[in-house]
Amino acid sequence: MGPALELDCRTMLCPMPVIELARHLADVEVGQIIAVVARDAAARVDVPAWCRMRGHEFVGADTATDGAARYLVRRLS
Repeated sequence: MGPALELDCRTMLCPMPVIELARHLADVEVGQIIAVVARDAAARVDVPAWCRMRGHEFVGADTATDGAARYLVRRLS
């Protein structure tokens, strides 16, 4: 099952991808996955750290169709 929502954060620098993730988390239901597509290298560390701090599941990372990194987060509450 793919993400319920994909956020395009390709042009954003740290900390904006995680800020966008926080702003849009309520746009998906509990249990659904939200994807953050970002080119900023800090997102590789920031997204999993944000998940640990906020109590959500970092599902993993893959690659968007254009080669940008895509980080998958499951909303847990």
